[in-house]
Amino acid sequence: MEDRKSIDKAAQHVFDVMAKRVSEEDLARIKDAYAMASVAHEGQKRNTGEPYIIHPVAVACIAAEELELDANTVIAAFLHDVVEDTDYTLEDIRKRFGDDVAFLVDVVTKRKKHNYEFTKQVDNYRQILESVHFDIRALLVKLSDRLHNMRTLDSMRPDKQMKIAGETDFFYAPLAGRLGLYHVKTELENLSFRFRCPREYESIVRQLEEDKKRTEASVNQFTNEIREILDSVGCIKARIQVRYRKPYSMWREMREHQCDFARVEFKHFVRIIYEPITEWMRSRNAEKDTSLFIYSCLSDHFLERPSSIVNYIDHPKDNGYQSFHVQMLNKSGVWEELHIASERMHRNARLGCVVERDESWLERFKEVLQNIAGSGDGYIFMDGVSSSLYNEDILAFTPKGKGIILPKGATALDFAFEVHSEIGEHAKYARINGSLKPIKTPLKRGDCVEIGTSEDVTPKREWMSYAKTYKARRRLHDLLKDEDNPEFILCDKCLPLPGEEVIGFKNANGDVTIHSRHCPEAIKLASENGNSLVSVAFTSSPSKTYPVTIKIVAIDRYHLLRDIIDCFVERQHLSMSRLTTNTEDEIVTCVIDFPVHSADELHITMESISAIPGVDEVRRITKAEEEKQ
Repeated sequence: MEDRKSIDKAAQHVFDVMAKRVSEEDLARIKDAYAMASVAHEGQKRNTGEPYIIHPVAVACIAAEELELDANTVIAAFLHDVVEDTDYTLEDIRKRFGDDVAFLVDVVTKRKKHNYEFTKQVDNYRQILESVHFDIRALLVKLSDRLHNMRTLDSMRPDKQMKIAGETDFFYAPLAGRLGLYHVKTELENLSFRFRCPREYESIVRQLEEDKKRTEASVNQFTNEIREILDSVGCIKARIQVRYRKPYSMWREMREHQCDFARVEFKHFVRIIYEPITEWMRSRNAEKDTSLFIYSCLSDHFLERPSSIVNYIDHPKDNGYQSFHVQMLNKSGVWEELHIASERMHRNARLGCVVERDESWLERFKEVLQNIAGSGDGYIFMDGVSSSLYNEDILAFTPKGKGIILPKGATALDFAFEVHSEIGEHAKYARINGSLKPIKTPLKRGDCVEIGTSEDVTPKREWMSYAKTYKARRRLHDLLKDEDNPEFILCDKCLPLPGEEVIGFKNANGDVTIHSRHCPEAIKLASENGNSLVSVAFTSSPSKTYPVTIKIVAIDRYHLLRDIIDCFVERQHLSMSRLTTNTEDEIVTCVIDFPVHSADELHITMESISAIPGVDEVRRITKAEEEKQ
C-alpha cells in the first residue's frame, strides 16, 4: 500500500509539471498512459524488489521535468517498456494514443531476434541511431530510460554493472553530449565511472572535497569582487555560480595531460549568467556585446591570462554550445576560469537539442548518425560511434578559409579525409599554420591546414592509431581489412597488472583478454558485446613478471641518479631494462622500464622512489604517452 501511494505521488508530480505547458486534453492522455502502464506492469518487480512501475514513472519524470519534453514523448516514456515486457502490443498503443506515440515506443523497444546481425547490443544501437532520420525525440526517451537505470544500478551484480556502465560510458553519455544535454552527459559519465572503478572514483571524490575546503575562502572573495564590480556598473542583471568539476572530468583530465590530481588546473569554474543589457536588446549582437562589456569591466580589475580567451559565441561548438571563456587572476595568485553566458545560452546548454536550434546543426548531426548506422560492418560501426559522438570539437581551416569541424584530438590525417577521401589516402605531409608537420600531428582550434599528397603514398596499418574521425577510420578499415590483426591475452593499451581492478572478455576461440576496468577498449567491448564479459582472478605469481614504465621528475642534485638506482637494486631488488634521463634547467626527467610481479609491487616501488629527497613526481606511463612527450 505504501508503495502504491509513493508511486501515485511520483506520477502526480509528472502531471503537475506537464499541466503548466500542455492542454487539458493532452494532460488527460498523459494520465491515461500512466494508467495503462500500471495495468501492464502489474505484478512485475525490479531487481530491487520494488514494483516495476516505479521505473516508467521515473523515466516519465525525467522526460517531463529535467528535459522539458512534449506530451507525446512523456506518454512514450510511461509506455517505453510495455511492448517489450508485457502482453500489450504496439497496435494496442497505436489505437489508444496514436501513430506518433506508437512510433516512439517502437524505436525504444529492443527487437527480439533468434539471430542478431552483429550482437544484441550493437543491433540495438543501430536501431536507436536509425530513428534520428525520423524524430530525435526517440533518443531522448532512451536517454531518460538509461539515466534512471544508472541511478539505480546498485542492485545489479558486479558483472552486470560493468556491462551497463560500459554501454553508458561508450554510447549514451557521449550521445547526450552530442545532443547538447550537458547535465545528462555529466551524470551518466560519473555514474558509469563510479560503478566501473569504485576505488578511483572515491579517491577523486575525497580529493575534490579537500580541494573545495582549501580554496573556499579565495573563491568566495573572487566571486564577491565580481558581484561588487557588476553592481557598480548598474546596468547588468547577472547571477554568479561556482561549478566544481566532477570526478570523471578530473580523471579524464589527469589521463589526457598525464598528471596527478594536484597538477590539474581549474578544478572549478565561475559562471556569470546575464540578461542582455536592455538598451541593446534590439541589436542582433546584444548577447555578444553584453558578454564583451562584462569582460571589459572585469579585465579593468583583474589580470587576464594571455591567450586564454575562447569565443564560443561567434564559433559555437558543433552541438550548439555558446559562451565566452576567459581566465583571470584572483587575489590569492591563482588563475580562475570564467564562463560568461546569457540566460538563453545557459538554458540551451542544459536542454541542448530540446530547445529551438539552427536546423543546420540538427541536419549535420542526423547525417553523422545515419552514416554510422548505415555501416555494414559491426566493428567499424562501433568504431564510428566512438569517434563521432564525442562532443569536444575543434574548428580548423583550409587555406581558402573553409571551416572543417573535427573532434578534439583529431590529426592532419583526419583533416585530409574530411576534405576528400582521395586526399586522405595519399596524404604525405601537412603544413599547419605554414610549418611543415607530419600527417599524424594533432590539430588545435583555429589551425590553418594544407595537405601535401603523393600518388606513391598509400595507407599504412599504423595510420589507424592516429586517425580519430569515423570517416577516416572507416575508409582505412576498408582499405586495410585484409591484413592480419594481432591478438593479445593482456591488453597492450592499458597493460593491466595482477592486483588491479580488471575485467576479462572471451572471444569466439575461447581466449580471454584482460583489461583494466578504466581501459577505453574495455568500455568499448562492454558496450559492443556485454555477453563476452567474464570475471577473472588475475593474481600474481613468483615466476611471472610484467613490464612497466615509470616517469620520475625531480630537482637535480649530486648523487640523485645513484639514489634512484639504489632504490631499485638494493631496496626493491628489481632489475631495470632501460633508463633514460634528461636534465633541463635543473629539472631531471627520468624514464625507467622494469618488470614487476604485481600492482602492489609497483606501488611500493613508486612510493619508495617518491621518498627520495628532491623527487617531485612519480607515475606510471604507457608507451603511447611516452611517445607523445
